[in-house]
Amino acid sequence: MPTASGVTILPMRLEQLQAFLVVAERGSFQQAALECGVNQSTISRQIQALETELATCLFHRSTQAKLTVSGTIFLKRARKIWQEWQTANQELNEFHQGKQTELCVAAIHSVCATVLPPLLPRFCQHYPQVQLRVTALGSDRALKVLRDGLVDVAIVMGNRSLANTAEFVVQPLFEEPIGLLMAANHPLVKKTTITWEQVAAYPHVVFKDGYGMRRLVEDEFMRRNTPLMAALELNTPDAFNTVVGSSQMLALLPESMLVDAAKNPALVVHYFHNQNSSEGIILQRQVMVVTTIDRLNISPIADFFHLITEKLGSTPQLLAV
Repeated sequence: MPTASGVTILPMRLEQLQAFLVVAERGSFQQAALECGVNQSTISRQIQALETELATCLFHRSTQAKLTVSGTIFLKRARKIWQEWQTANQELNEFHQGKQTELCVAAIHSVCATVLPPLLPRFCQHYPQVQLRVTALGSDRALKVLRDGLVDVAIVMGNRSLANTAEFVVQPLFEEPIGLLMAANHPLVKKTTITWEQVAAYPHVVFKDGYGMRRLVEDEFMRRNTPLMAALELNTPDAFNTVVGSSQMLALLPESMLVDAAKNPALVVHYFHNQNSSEGIILQRQVMVVTTIDRLNISPIADFFHLITEKLGSTPQLLAV
């Protein structure tokens, strides 16, 4: 079987490799047949097929099967190949039995900081042998590392592309409103009603590219045919409070990121109400948990997925934890 590089890969079968190893160890085709539970002619055919594929003779046929020089060279590699196969087979069996040593999760920053921490100890108590690794990433990056097999579960902002990925299992968790964060001395604080034109008139602090919130804010400005004045990009949620509190810049952020800001006298959080449908400044985001179909067959991953779904699904009160 030729590869892209032009190297021919021999179609060696595992039973051929096993037959070779047993004959080499026992020094007898007959003893190898008894150990493998087949007749001697089967062992002979397997060895002959292997010799044909390798284009060399592996045994001297006499009263005792002795390795040729080629057979001695091949024996070293054959043992390693067989051991690697046995190890791989064992690891896969243990993995599918839920005996994995770690479970990796990528989640957006606000979920890592607020809603996720109270749930993690529950999983750790149920699976003390599994090391849980949680990494805060933007939605785009979290989905990429899930596709690349670097994590088992991703918790991200919902987007249209998720519906077009057949390998993913996607479960909506909750929706939350988007609030406007501004300094307590900002001119908009005195407004009884804040319009979109007023929001667009000030520079904004935004997440970097690759974050779902950045895309949501940009889409909203684009939908209204209004330029976004993105004055500063950040990827650390805590930095938004400091920057906005000491400037005239604004930030559109999800409710779960505004819990601390609402308690800070130097900051004001404004949530829009649908008082004017022509303005329509009602913003929400949806948060989803995502994994792949095959991973849901693994007990720890499936249990973590269902724990997150059960505890976060339609439970916005957890946002204030």
